[in-house]
Amino acid sequence: MKSVLRLATVDPDERSRNSLKSMLLGVDTVWLEAECSRYEFFMDVARQTQPDIALINVDSNHAKGLQLVGEVSRALPNCAVLVVSSSQEGSLILQAMRNGAREFLNLPVQLDDFVAALDRIRASMGGNTGEGAGRVGQIITLAGVGGGVGSTALVVNMAASLAQDPGNSPVIIDLDLTLGDADVWLDIIPEYTIRDVAENISRLDYGLLKRSLTRHDCGAYLLPRPVELENADSIKPDDLRRILALLKATFSHLIVDVSKSFGRLDLSVMEVSDKILLVTQLDLSCLRNVVRIMQFLDHFPGVKDKVEIVVNRMGLEDSDISLNKALETIGRSVFWQLPNDYATMVGARNNGVPLCQFAPKARLTRSLNDMVRHLSTGEPGAKPPEEPPKKKSGLFGLFASR
Repeated sequence: MKSVLRLATVDPDERSRNSLKSMLLGVDTVWLEAECSRYEFFMDVARQTQPDIALINVDSNHAKGLQLVGEVSRALPNCAVLVVSSSQEGSLILQAMRNGAREFLNLPVQLDDFVAALDRIRASMGGNTGEGAGRVGQIITLAGVGGGVGSTALVVNMAASLAQDPGNSPVIIDLDLTLGDADVWLDIIPEYTIRDVAENISRLDYGLLKRSLTRHDCGAYLLPRPVELENADSIKPDDLRRILALLKATFSHLIVDVSKSFGRLDLSVMEVSDKILLVTQLDLSCLRNVVRIMQFLDHFPGVKDKVEIVVNRMGLEDSDISLNKALETIGRSVFWQLPNDYATMVGARNNGVPLCQFAPKARLTRSLNDMVRHLSTGEPGAKPPEEPPKKKSGLFGLFASR
């Protein structure tokens, strides 16, 4: 797990308090542990939550705010005090520093200034400031273009492959809230689901989130879909973003299995993903859906540029469509080709064991490991797939020639 700074804030002004919360959504290395609207109550909040950073807006009452800075500094020596104010008076800044503030920022707080202040605080607390410091988790989302194309199988086995490196801490998020079955693939009966986390979003912190995850013995963690179908709509996009923010700050990789509906939750996670893998097979229905989905995603500029095509089960004997014809139709290159090994994959699923444990030397396992390595580090793996011809043809022309 990577470190995340827990922050508690006090600000009697609701507007500036909400503005701060909006800014924190874009800072993956900070988690808002608690917020308070009264100076006189903040010490109790700070003692209960023991935050790494206390952010105090002194504008509502300079005297009370500065007094609180001193109280927090004395009572919680391991908590760094960060003061914010719209005032630029030298006497106010000097008094805040004398009372124990580590940093003083002017309102409205600029994101770059805030991140720089965090870096200085982290350094003063003995945090790692070398190469890789502040690096946050990578989000990889997989979307199947139809039922049975293998997207869930790839999600589970990608996470398991990543977990073989002790420096990684991958977590699987099953966002197919109706029919997701990542827990079946890992033979896990989870105690908590993503719905339980969302219902406790107002008091969610790192400890609660970690307790809500189930760890497989391969090293990957799982946040599964709800048990009951009627609760599938109870999770809101804002709740999901908050969950993702904390997971991204504490895990090395988030591997997300989205539904086939491309609904609000699916799109919200795609917007914050580093890479989106569209999983297909070489059949007419799947390739038609690739075209339809890409046309749909063209309406979301922050999403479409992250999409890569992964062809699963290459070499399937009953496929009537060649890769060249498929490339012609979809009009774009294929990121990766995974070989067909149905028997091995089904064996792994039926035993509730990922490929890296069930068949570590299988050709499919090696190809999947290469793909994961390429996604995670940029290292080259298998030979790059063929580039698509510029000329497109109709879907039903796929069978014309091989």
